[in-house]
Amino acid sequence: MAMATARAQQGELLQYQQEIGGGIGLSSYIGDAGGGILSHPGMMGTLLWRRNLNQRMVVKTNLAMGHVSGNTEGLFIPTNAWDEVPQGGEPAKPIHFGRNVMDLGAQFELNFLGYGLGQAYKGLKRWTPYVFMGAGVTLVTGGGARVAAGVNIPLGLGFRYKLRPRLNLGLEWSTRFTTTDAIDATHEGTQLKDPYAIKSGMFKNKDCYTLTYVFITYDISPKYRKCNN
Repeated sequence: MAMATARAQQGELLQYQQEIGGGIGLSSYIGDAGGGILSHPGMMGTLLWRRNLNQRMVVKTNLAMGHVSGNTEGLFIPTNAWDEVPQGGEPAKPIHFGRNVMDLGAQFELNFLGYGLGQAYKGLKRWTPYVFMGAGVTLVTGGGARVAAGVNIPLGLGFRYKLRPRLNLGLEWSTRFTTTDAIDATHEGTQLKDPYAIKSGMFKNKDCYTLTYVFITYDISPKYRKCNN
């Protein structure tokens, strides 16, 4: 009995600094060909690593891969937006594309509630919503078009729930704002680049994509604290 009590007390003092895991879900495109969270969704998967700074602040890195696609059916894409004729002339032929997206990045997460088990005096909860932002790089391949790359800025929100002392389940959604306008490139060489003759900037009038997935992570790297009893 004494040994069991000692182990229980040690478990209460034991915290974990890191998490590893992965997730699976949907990816979708947002750009000149329309798109949205539920528009032409493709499958995606991700590997995750988290460094828990404390119960409210987390640094996360991810390596994700997904498929995005879309088309211009139902949209007025002019043949030449710079023509002097109204609306840039006749509408262009419908454009279809499908490409693979690789996302490598890091984000800072802020939990709305103190996340964890035990230490009731700190008001910890086994669930919490959170928001995050960060930076990363995007690599786009496939579809018969040239490989494209750019920087991305992810903004998103999520929800975490601690199933067991070392097991976490969550749901996350984010939009990746990129500096590339080639996500919607096609094998014909057609690229939806400034089809409306809108002046572009670093992130203005560029392509974006969303990642929505369920994830599971496992706590590692225990951190021991000195017992004051």
